Amino acid sequence: MAGKRHLLAPGPTPVPEAARLAMARELIHHRGPEFKAVFEEVQKGLQWIFETDAEVLSLTCSGTGAFEAAMINFTRRDSTIVAIGGGKFGERWAEVGSAYGMKVVEVAVPWGESLSLEVLAEVLTATPEASMVTVSASETSTGAWHPVEALGRVVREHSEALFAVDGITAVGVQPIPMDAWKIDVLVSGSQKAFGVPPGLAFVAASERAWERYADSDHPRYYFDLGRERDAQKRQQTAFTPAISVVLALKEALKLMEEEGHEALFARHQRNALAARAGVEALGLRLFAENPANSVTAALVPDSVSAKAVVRQMRDAYGVTIAGGQGDFADRLIRIGHIGFFDGFDMLVAMSALERALADQGLDVDFGHGVAAAQRVLSA
Repeated sequence: MAGKRHLLAPGPTPVPEAARLAMARELIHHRGPEFKAVFEEVQKGLQWIFETDAEVLSLTCSGTGAFEAAMINFTRRDSTIVAIGGGKFGERWAEVGSAYGMKVVEVAVPWGESLSLEVLAEVLTATPEASMVTVSASETSTGAWHPVEALGRVVREHSEALFAVDGITAVGVQPIPMDAWKIDVLVSGSQKAFGVPPGLAFVAASERAWERYADSDHPRYYFDLGRERDAQKRQQTAFTPAISVVLALKEALKLMEEEGHEALFARHQRNALAARAGVEALGLRLFAENPANSVTAALVPDSVSAKAVVRQMRDAYGVTIAGGQGDFADRLIRIGHIGFFDGFDMLVAMSALERALADQGLDVDFGHGVAAAQRVLSA
């Protein structure tokens, strides 16, 4: 290998040049006018990509911090949370609720599947006290997409619960318009579709959610979203932000706005379709029954170690993808196409995957996966 590396994991994702250069500039003070001007642009850009009139609050933390903030600001200690599972991140909502001592009703969903509307309706009918329903729109651990818009309708029809959505690998990838779909809480993170380093998480809340904030009795300090809301109305943050990441985010949002919603979503879908076609042409089976456009999760044959494939692609061919999680750690490979990727990145991934599978002893018809992806990209 000549040393060139290709990052095709489902996060963190490659950082575009404009964002990298922004982080290389001399640091500015976060309480000065220059930062305020930058942050105001970032706030407007986040509202554009979230498709909301609500404030999108920026927190200096990972996406899990946004989960926790959403949970403790818009519920009470005695609240009941209905947490839709189906993967590591859907289940994480349940873990956060349990950590705060709330009653959590977990809706079990087999990994790789999406929750049916009928099951959710039954659960909500049996749980009239539910205060919040949570779901991960794009379940990164399995590559599955939940029917967010339809699930939200069911929540509104059967309960007074808030509808909280993990959009960490959904926002900027495929349509998830917060206001149009009446999502009460939507969270995301900087290192996914935004293509900047980890360090920022985003939380947007409806006015209905903010009404619950006033009644919340959870202890909180750093993650007090009311405090953040007051500060960010003045283009400030309550505490020291990740200044360089904010500067990078401004440039990344500019690139996203220049591309536009429709083209942005279409590019992600095209890359996703190419990746799916490529892995299936190589005899791998897609794991998700309703695949998301953020990551392609595929089961390797029983004779092959997914961990070995991931390691070989990285160490021998310079292409970093991700393996599975939990019980599927050695069964799944996950190819990311979230962020600033184009079709040629998918061809690189397929080429390296072919070689890594062959290195594991699989009878690979070289070029077959690449050709399948190429046909999608050239259609």
